[in-house]
Amino acid sequence: MSRRNRSFVVVGLGSFGGVIATELARFGNRVLGIDKDPKRVAMLAETLPNAVILDATDEGALREAGAGNYDVALVSIGNDLEGSILASMNLRLIGLGTVWAKAENRTQHRILSKIGVDRVILPALEMGRHTAQMLNNPAVQDYVALGNGFSVVNLLIPRRHDGSALADLSKGQDIRLLGLMRGTEFLPTDDQQLRLKEGDRLLLLGKRSELTAFGDRL
Repeated sequence: MSRRNRSFVVVGLGSFGGVIATELARFGNRVLGIDKDPKRVAMLAETLPNAVILDATDEGALREAGAGNYDVALVSIGNDLEGSILASMNLRLIGLGTVWAKAENRTQHRILSKIGVDRVILPALEMGRHTAQMLNNPAVQDYVALGNGFSVVNLLIPRRHDGSALADLSKGQDIRLLGLMRGTEFLPTDDQQLRLKEGDRLLLLGKRSELTAFGDRL
């Protein structure tokens, strides 16, 4: 059974919101893009057919555009805190059940969280942490923080572990092996005698400190 595509409102079609709106539409979702700037709307006219020029701080304009008929909203105007607050509140008022918002700094994060935004995103902070993880250890191909100190990492197997048994590599580690990617093939890690190859990518779940120590030993 296929997943039911959800519908999204993206307020603010700058570099961050524009990419998110475009990608959500590419995934087959129904997306309404909103921005006050006609140039931004025009730039996305071909890739985002349902985009309108309006001020999301105007509740009536949002209602008229049908924004209340969507499932989820993202407010991506973090450089305008007042506008972000009003847009988020208006989207709630017209019936949006889930509202996310982008913040530019921790102060904005705290304020938006206080008014009931479901999730506040700090792109610069999150990308900074992500990049630092990869710079700190070249074996880290990707990294996702899950909260409470837990993360999932994608680690590249170096040449010196070519032919090593999976059991030998993970022995004594307080981490969970989720799987292994070999090229485009996903291999389960049930067989602890599975022999690793250079270029394999291990998917691991664990505490950040344990994952960092494991990556350092690679």
